[in-house]
Amino acid sequence: MATTLLAPVKTERQIFEHSMSEDDPNANTQVPSVVGTELRWGPRHKGAQELAELYSPGKRLQEWVCVVVCCTLCVSAGLLMARHIQADASLLLAAMAGVLTADFASGVVHWAADTWGAVDLPLIGKNFLRPFREHHIDPTSITRHDFIETNGDNFAITIPVLARIVWQLLTYDDRIIDQQFNWIAYWYLCCIFVAMTNQIHKWSHTYFGLPTWVVWLQEWHIVLPRRHHRIHHVAPHETYFCITTGWLNWPLEKLHFWSTLETIIEALTGCKPRADDLKWAHKRS
Repeated sequence: MATTLLAPVKTERQIFEHSMSEDDPNANTQVPSVVGTELRWGPRHKGAQELAELYSPGKRLQEWVCVVVCCTLCVSAGLLMARHIQADASLLLAAMAGVLTADFASGVVHWAADTWGAVDLPLIGKNFLRPFREHHIDPTSITRHDFIETNGDNFAITIPVLARIVWQLLTYDDRIIDQQFNWIAYWYLCCIFVAMTNQIHKWSHTYFGLPTWVVWLQEWHIVLPRRHHRIHHVAPHETYFCITTGWLNWPLEKLHFWSTLETIIEALTGCKPRADDLKWAHKRS
């Protein structure tokens, strides 16, 4: 299978001892801690409960609006693009580049939100960093979120780009559109995969009841596989940040890309990576 082509950067023992067991009906069972019987993760963890309570009606409304606007723009752009499509190698390359860009972007956003900032920061703390903190303490919480809560923020990111694509397709001369179509297709595919990233992420934590076609996509590493993403959830969550396809995780890890960035930022600012993440993980009843 494609998912086993590259050796993981964590051993089977590390995965077993330092990540939550998810291959049961989301019962959040876990390996007993070597330091005691206190909960390290799961929905009954104090930090997870406090973070879940911070999800507000205002945030819910923002997610609803973003999902509706994004879906409208996505469908509109797709219909407008249909009459310009010419299947060739350059279009395939544009599509692949769009997918790779989405995977890298997912890694940058995921790394930044996991590693820096705090839940008590104005505006972005409760609205955008909170889900990342909750997810590390209770990884299967995402499987209990509905479509809106799962995807609202990712859909929001794509709205400016999709709006520009629709504007181009409506206002540009057909000759100019045909000349720029591969670039338009690149950005469109990038937006599709960015928008779907958290749904793909949710599937990677869903061990039961997935449609056969999703499992097939995971097994052949077309989207993020469950076993592959498990590597990120080995505490302290310092690797394998790309969560769209996960194609870039192994090469970025071998290049020490994320750890080098963290070393530079810590040297310049004095901020410790994942300090806020650890604070929530250490909360006890």
